[in-house]
Amino acid sequence: MIQTLCYYLSEHPLIVGFRWKHSQSWGNTWVFLFTSIAAYVIFSVFLHLFLLLLFRHRRPLPLGPIPAVHSLSMALISFTIFAGILLSAAAEIRDTRWFWRRYKTTPFQWLLCFPLGTRPSGRVFFWSYIFYLSRFLHTFRTFFTVIRRRKLSFFQLFNHSILIFMSFLWLEFSQSFQVLAIILTTSIYSVVYGYRFWTAVGLPSKCFHFVNHCQIVLLGCNVVCHVGVLLLHFLKGGCNGIGAWVLNSVLNGAILFLFLNFYVKLHLEKRKIGVTKGPETVDSVKDKDN
Repeated sequence: MIQTLCYYLSEHPLIVGFRWKHSQSWGNTWVFLFTSIAAYVIFSVFLHLFLLLLFRHRRPLPLGPIPAVHSLSMALISFTIFAGILLSAAAEIRDTRWFWRRYKTTPFQWLLCFPLGTRPSGRVFFWSYIFYLSRFLHTFRTFFTVIRRRKLSFFQLFNHSILIFMSFLWLEFSQSFQVLAIILTTSIYSVVYGYRFWTAVGLPSKCFHFVNHCQIVLLGCNVVCHVGVLLLHFLKGGCNGIGAWVLNSVLNGAILFLFLNFYVKLHLEKRKIGVTKGPETVDSVKDKDN
């Protein structure tokens, strides 16, 4: 069983022979990237305005089991990507260890800093491609929020759009740090979407703003790893895709700023409600991180 899983997650010919090429991979052109992001933003705004005009009240619209099914699917997809890229990274380390010894490079350094000239092919880039495609499924949460609550936040649109854009840059420029970034992101998302499925089916939630806390952990780990990439770039003579990494860092910084701003406002709102109306009313904002 374990050998079969390892084969299908890291040794299958489709995974080993993967190439990021316009003729072989779906959705890998700049036109597709910007068109899909624009379509996502336009459709989200249109849906939001249409529902506001159609329903004057702001009472939640039922979606049935759809959010729960989506959360369960995303949890399973995230865990599969996590297991796949972890096994694939281990296989790449095993197969190229001789090369790293020659240039005095450790596996951890490779996770942060690809050697110059790295091409987007092989095991880890296959799972990077699957991660890129999964970002489009992630955007469905925006539509759920709009339909159920008639709310559309700039942070949500910006965050989802930038995640798609950054995932594309990872593949297009063979950017350093992407393996570790995907491992961190999918591990956190497996837990986050598992928690969302848990609450969506009506099971009790005891952790207040659990999703927000997980996102803070993820953003904090990204900041630490970005510092490591910068140090290795100057100490090791350069990391592959450093130009895309710089843009990635700027966009991550913008996401971090917007998220911290949102988190502070949410915390202040919780304190204000708790002071003015008592602890029983705090539960009314408990599900904002879902």
